[in-house]
Amino acid sequence: MREERIVYIVHCVDAEGPLYESLEATFERLYDIFGIKLEVSEENLRKLQNSEIDFGEKTDLVAEVFSPHIIEYNNSWEKIDHMLDKVLSTDFRNEMLDSFGNGWIYNWFCIDHVDFDYNPRRRDMGYHNIHDFYCGKLTQDNCLKDGQHWHFHPMSTYREAHKCATSYINSPHLFQVLCRRIIERQFFPAVYRAGFHAIRPDSNWFLEQWIPFDYSNWAFHSNKSLDSQADITKGRFGDWRLAPDDWSVYQPSHDNWQIPGNCRRWIARCIDVISRGRNLSEEEVNRAFRRASEGKPTLMSFCNHDFRDLTMEINYVRDLITMVSKKYPGVKFRFCEALDAFRSVIYGRDTDFEPVDLEVTISGDDKKRFLNVETAKGKVFGPQPFLAVKTKSGRFIHENFDFDPSLTRWTYTFDNESIRANDISEIGVATNDKYGNTFVRNIKI
Repeated sequence: MREERIVYIVHCVDAEGPLYESLEATFERLYDIFGIKLEVSEENLRKLQNSEIDFGEKTDLVAEVFSPHIIEYNNSWEKIDHMLDKVLSTDFRNEMLDSFGNGWIYNWFCIDHVDFDYNPRRRDMGYHNIHDFYCGKLTQDNCLKDGQHWHFHPMSTYREAHKCATSYINSPHLFQVLCRRIIERQFFPAVYRAGFHAIRPDSNWFLEQWIPFDYSNWAFHSNKSLDSQADITKGRFGDWRLAPDDWSVYQPSHDNWQIPGNCRRWIARCIDVISRGRNLSEEEVNRAFRRASEGKPTLMSFCNHDFRDLTMEINYVRDLITMVSKKYPGVKFRFCEALDAFRSVIYGRDTDFEPVDLEVTISGDDKKRFLNVETAKGKVFGPQPFLAVKTKSGRFIHENFDFDPSLTRWTYTFDNESIRANDISEIGVATNDKYGNTFVRNIKI
């Protein structure tokens, strides 16, 4: 029997909360991106949006980058909540059904804005704020099919919340976020999206230890529009110039995240919707359906932000799918949760996923304690589980385990050489397996 040809469609939303931008800041970005200095005024903004000011060959691109849709932000939780009331509704989801009769599915990649010293865009600062908002909203609206995953922005050099960065090593909040998410929310991510699409060797190696699925590939077969934007040209931030752009998923190499190799995790291509970068188009959707028609497992994913109008962007994507799918009557399409899509493309929808399970025990006293972790079922994704510790003074610390020669057991000793045994408040142990099954166990002392 002929196998079904299916395009697995994944909508990733970078859930970053409200965003504000002053008129002055908009014109500062005009200079940063295009080198254009212009008097700050609402009239000049309207003119450049309508291509009424001649910037030569940049005129139309400037209008696109600063179009009303792109710069009219949801600048409060009230505006985001109002938008979500519509897009999360059953009526809106079911305005278009996939080939299997299912409505639209969202994947919310939640970030924590923390430890910044300067916040001119008025981002919501605090651990769990965005994660908790979406947990509550999705539960309230009974959105059982949506995915909730993890998004991260590296720390900018001068701790400015509106600036971009690429270094995970220089981002101390990286481990703080995960430790707190494990201990305070019993959550550990199996699916990830990089902030600014930026992966570098340090983040490549970090993800290899714990997170099996990654929607960060921003590869695009035509980069002409990016070459005209000074702040993101020449591979700055989202450097995917060597990565596959054919809607295949791949495992990266150790030394370069863009090149297929022998690493553990899987990376999917994920491009923008009506943004200033690499945008989903009829051509791109056609490439996905054509690939599926050739019998190749195909995952087509795209991303946008909750601080913009999702309604318009979703309807734009729906129109593309409707138009292209008619050309390929033998190809079906399925709206997917992000983890399910990876599983379906890599392992097949009927694969039996036995979840990883760990036995976690602790012994000893206030002078010395021993944490023991042993694999009971399955296999951990990377070399070790993730260890998070909360101290009595409220510090959150990540530590490495000691490795048993069996490579299926790990230990950690709490004493005066490491974390004092009498200073432990709570311990969290988390892991994924290669299928994205997640294990989290917390122990209060």
